[in-house]
Amino acid sequence: MSAQALLVERLRRLQRQAGGSPLSAAGATAISPPPASARGHARSGGRELPGEEISPGLRYLESWQQAPRLPDRLDAGFVRGFGELAVADLLCFDTETTGLAGGTGTRAFMIGAADLADGRLRIRQLLITSIAAETAMLETFARWLRPDTVLVSFNGRSYDAPLLKTRYRLARLPCPITPLAHLDLLHPARRRWRDRWENCRLATLERQVLGLVREDDLPGSEAPRAWRDWLRGGSATDLSRVLRHNRTDVRSLLQLLLALAEP
Repeated sequence: MSAQALLVERLRRLQRQAGGSPLSAAGATAISPPPASARGHARSGGRELPGEEISPGLRYLESWQQAPRLPDRLDAGFVRGFGELAVADLLCFDTETTGLAGGTGTRAFMIGAADLADGRLRIRQLLITSIAAETAMLETFARWLRPDTVLVSFNGRSYDAPLLKTRYRLARLPCPITPLAHLDLLHPARRRWRDRWENCRLATLERQVLGLVREDDLPGSEAPRAWRDWLRGGSATDLSRVLRHNRTDVRSLLQLLLALAEP
């Protein structure tokens, strides 16, 4: 067989192995298929994800809840550089990523945000099911932000915001995050409660401060695995649990902010 024929045959084998995986379609390294046991779980659990596809490979979820009783303005003086904030300007956000170590190879596959609209709590989430949809996700999230938006996060100044800034830069998009005020609740929460409980993780603060206990919660450390499993053809069960985890995170941020603002 000639060298050209060998090359053609090798390319055909690689295409068959890629099998239309969302990562292969984007030109990234193909993810190997799951073992037979995982494929059986996929058939039993189903692969349908909630939300609607608003762009190829980008899903959008929106939910509305009754908002906690809030004043028009909150005193955020517990964080240096902040004073009174208009509640209408607050946007709580959190990401779920492909890895926890950071670096340019890590990207967000999910962005969740909670804000107040029409007197109710609005929660919006973006989920990519293809690497090629990352740019559309970043562009959509940018449209949720205004010049007077105040970002609220939990460790977001050290992790979520730098990660997103890197992704905007690599996508050659203007970064909408850099000019915005950013209120990170992790450090003020530690100052307030570090001597009272074993740690100041968000789940601990939810339980001890907010009286909220998560049920069937998938830890954030499992989010990358759940996303990869779905891309490999696995069940949507765990990835749907990641969506619920993220939704709880952004909802809790507003309640935690209220608790911190209390004298």
